[in-house]
This record gives sequence, structure tokens and C-alpha cells, in this order.
Amino acid sequence: MLVYWEIFMAFFIPGILGYGGGPASIPLVENEVVVRYGWMSVQEFSEVLAVANSLPGPIATKMAGYIGYEVGGVFGAVIGVFATVAPSLIIMIALLGVLYKFKDSPKVKRLTLFVRPVIAILLGLMAWRFFFESYEGIGLVHTAIIAIASFLLIERIKIHPAFVILGAFIYGGILL
Repeated sequence: MLVYWEIFMAFFIPGILGYGGGPASIPLVENEVVVRYGWMSVQEFSEVLAVANSLPGPIATKMAGYIGYEVGGVFGAVIGVFATVAPSLIIMIALLGVLYKFKDSPKVKRLTLFVRPVIAILLGLMAWRFFFESYEGIGLVHTAIIAIASFLLIERIKIHPAFVILGAFIYGGILL
């Protein structure tokens, strides 16, 4: 029974603190899943993140469902998904009237401007850690090939990231 509470807390806390949606809560989920509870390694988490990114729909709920299932079965998946959406649901219901009343306030607009750089820094730190985990796991040559090829395919040729992730999976499956 304790594992279900841990699953709930592992996704509820990032749901509360992850202002900006699923991508903003990814570093927080990683901290809970990898550091706090030790359910996955950084490498496993990055693979779950890659798969969740390639599938349609909100990334946070896909990750919560998968990780919840891995840790606590079907009930764990249900708890993980509910814990991910519960903070948003509660806050939306509680603050809808207040936000509507102050939607044009300059202070509210300024707050949004201050929060965005923090989210960018958190995502950058997570990407930096993923790079070094990849470097230690598969080596510099393979990491560089995947990183450069991914950048060129996404930014220059404009291939959808899902296909780039699939290609990286195939590359890793064949050569690694």
C-alpha cells in the first residue's frame, strides 16, 4: 500500500510545482523517480522520456502511466495519471474566479515572464545530465553521432522528432 502513496506523491508534487505544463515538470519527475525513490536510472528515465515524447498526447500523463505501471501495476498507472492531473484540476477549480478577475493585471503578466527562464534552466540542466549519462554509457563517438544527426534532422531537414527518436532507437539497437 505504501508504494501507491509513493507513486501518488512522486507525480502529485511535480504537478503542483511544475508551472508551465508537462515539459516544465519533467525535471521534477526525474528527481522523484530517479533520485528520491530510485525506481529508475537516469538512462532508463531518458528512454521513458524519449518514448513518451514520440507518442501523441500530454507527456506528463504518459510518463506517469508508464512509470506507475512499472512500479505498481495497473492500479499504479491509474494512481500516477490521476496524481499528475489532480493538482491542475484542483487549482483550476479553486482559482478560476480569481484568475478571471485579474487576467489583465500587469503583475500577473510579469510573473509569467519571470517563471519562463527558470523552466528553461531546469530543462537545460536535465539535457546536460542526459548527455553525460549517454557519454558514460555509450561513449563519445556514438553520443556525438546521435546528437549531431538529431540536430540536423530536426532543425535543418525539419523531420518530426518522433521519427528522429525512432531512428536513434534503431541506431542503438543495431550498433549498441
